[in-house]
Amino acid sequence: MDIGSSAVKLAELKEKKGAFQVQRLAVESLSPEAIVDGSIMDSSLVVDAIHRLNEQGKVKNQNFATSLSGHSVIIKKIQVPAMSLEELADSIHWEAEQYIPFDINDVRLDYVVLTEEGMGDGQMDVLLVAVKRDKVNDYMSVISQAGRTPALVDVDAFAVQNCYEANYDVDPLKVVALVNMGATVTNINILARGQTVFWRDISFGGNQFTERLQREQNLSFEQAEQLKRTESADVNAVLQAVSTEMAGEIQKTFDFFAATSSEGPVDELVVSGGCALTPNLLQVLREQFGVPVELLDPFRRVHVKESDFDSDWLRSVGPMLAVTVGLAIRRVGE
Repeated sequence: MDIGSSAVKLAELKEKKGAFQVQRLAVESLSPEAIVDGSIMDSSLVVDAIHRLNEQGKVKNQNFATSLSGHSVIIKKIQVPAMSLEELADSIHWEAEQYIPFDINDVRLDYVVLTEEGMGDGQMDVLLVAVKRDKVNDYMSVISQAGRTPALVDVDAFAVQNCYEANYDVDPLKVVALVNMGATVTNINILARGQTVFWRDISFGGNQFTERLQREQNLSFEQAEQLKRTESADVNAVLQAVSTEMAGEIQKTFDFFAATSSEGPVDELVVSGGCALTPNLLQVLREQFGVPVELLDPFRRVHVKESDFDSDWLRSVGPMLAVTVGLAIRRVGE
């Protein structure tokens, strides 16, 4: 379950002989005041949306996964002295304190060893993830209030990577940027040599397009949201201007990546999220970066029975479901 600021999305998959098949999919809109800047402001609205999704999909599964992004999520690749996994478990909090800008007691912490050999100089690489404890608790709480078990909490950028890896062949010779554009936050996860090497969340998303239309056309948020999907010269001019701004924000992230990494430049963008459906946005990105830009298809290899879901609906919501499908691929305890 992807609890986003504009909608709650649900997916349930079944694995059979190494392939995934969709069992359930559903999307429920959220009012803009329910979640603001990634913080749940009105939990009752979110709980009601989860109830409706469970009823629509006739969901029986008790175990739910969800994910987070934004300022309260810190992802760092750190180097620590080579040690056993038991020693690392004992010392990780002390190691993490040097890199986490929050009180270590205020965060939920997890980590994975990327390479035990490290750089050959007695070091090893560890991927560290810390999330504000109160934020994790808020998201787990709405799932619990809806009568389900919050069994797993992930990070949006890594959920999108799960979805991408399940549906595409990862080329170890290419540097690929996975760009997931939500309503308020865009997650960027750059893969090189077939592995994740850089992450950043930027505070720019679909709401910027809606709010600009609101101001320019003197509309309500809901009216502007509907107008965003239509084709007219006035609307296109506004969307084009905001698309150019968004491309500029992504460019800053790529520039920072280039300045701090020994990897080559980005060879390809794979774009997902509801904002990715904005008319002409992908074309603006192609012109800005001069590389292939592709819309991520969460059902390229994840099988969907055509008789179960309307194909037009599936095409219209597919890019919004990248995080959700990536979460459904996870197993409890992984």
